[in-house]
Amino acid sequence: MNDLMHDDRMLTKLDHIRVSRLVSGGHDPILHASERMQEILDRSQIVPSPAVPASVITMNSHVLLEDEQACKRFELVLCYPHEANASLGKISVLSPVGAALLGLQEGAVAHWQGPAGDRRGARVLSILYQPEAAGDYVT
Repeated sequence: MNDLMHDDRMLTKLDHIRVSRLVSGGHDPILHASERMQEILDRSQIVPSPAVPASVITMNSHVLLEDEQACKRFELVLCYPHEANASLGKISVLSPVGAALLGLQEGAVAHWQGPAGDRRGARVLSILYQPEAAGDYVT
């Protein structure tokens, strides 16, 4: 499958509203990350929670990824900043990795810049849990 550009992202209306509030509220200390997230918010397709396919990463989704360089698989949970805990695999949506994942579909490759400025990437192998697919959403 070809890499998906962020234009191909899909967000639930609720995720869009909540992440927009985070970005506009200045919760992200890194300006570049806020600008990147705002671009994602502006260019994504917005759908009601019940309409999002189970193959799309939404907030609180558990995903299985494969690192492009190391070919190593790992799991992450996409969460809000106050819930983030890297040692538990809980990654903030405002982090470079989190922003790269939000709204992508299974099979897409997420790209972000690592702490040392290196370009990183991981393929979305599977969505292990998506709240909307489980019926856990607010309309």
